[in-house]
Amino acid sequence: MSAATTRSRTARTPVPDRLCAEAVDLARAAAEEAAAPGVVGEHVALVSEGDRVVTHYFESKEPGYRGWRWAVTVARASRAKNVTLDETVLLPGSDALLAPEWVPWSERLRPGDMGPGDLLPTEAEDPRLEPGWTGEDEPLPNSVVSQEMTELADAEDAELTTLPGTSRGSITSVAEELGARRARVLSRYGLGIAADRWDEEFGARTPMAQAAPASCVSCAFLVPIAGSLRQAFGVCANEFAPADGRVVSLSYGCGGHSEAAVMPKPPKPAPHALDTMRVDDYPLRPSDDSGSVPSQPDGSTEDLGHS
Repeated sequence: MSAATTRSRTARTPVPDRLCAEAVDLARAAAEEAAAPGVVGEHVALVSEGDRVVTHYFESKEPGYRGWRWAVTVARASRAKNVTLDETVLLPGSDALLAPEWVPWSERLRPGDMGPGDLLPTEAEDPRLEPGWTGEDEPLPNSVVSQEMTELADAEDAELTTLPGTSRGSITSVAEELGARRARVLSRYGLGIAADRWDEEFGARTPMAQAAPASCVSCAFLVPIAGSLRQAFGVCANEFAPADGRVVSLSYGCGGHSEAAVMPKPPKPAPHALDTMRVDDYPLRPSDDSGSVPSQPDGSTEDLGHS
């Protein structure tokens, strides 16, 4: 017998054991005991799991488990006539209604999901952050480098020293001025993804910016920000603008630009036009010499009375 024939016979599914295949009532009773009466439906299939091991499948009528099946596995010992119960479990079928695949919270979180009291811890190796200046590497107060730097800074512009107990020429003061005196600061990657996110919502490619009369770089309502992103972004301070209080790109714009238009002046009424300054008299009854009354009447009242 060749090796290929041996492998094919080993991989072939064994024929279901007759006694195990006939133990449908035993399998149904086990499924109803695990579930509830009336929930286990019709017997739909059986599968041979091995020598003298068969799994019976029953339809599940449990609400919310459409397409699921009760699987009851029975077995029989070698040369034994009694079939025993192995396990009972509810399994999804090929058309079962399944829950979506679980996604870690760090991948499910979206902007705006955080509420009051929620905490969002950052990982130690977060690519958006990098170490800042905490002062741990500051030269000792009695070191030569620290003393020389302090004397030079105090001699040149001592009046610009703003922090009590901190010399302007020290590394700590420089880090304080640059906003880097923190345990961690934004990395180049963190700055890049923030800039892409802000530019997508309030950037030059938005429909609002395309129809704007001018960009934010020339708007009086733009408040500059500190840091390296100040060359491309600012904060809108126009309460009527759609981006009020939001970080906007300098190339963004809207109809609320401070120099967009000048409010039109209210129209002035036209001056009254007079044709003449003379007052015309219009009597209630025409005078005799006006020509409107005939000098000789056609007939007198006496003639009318005797006619």
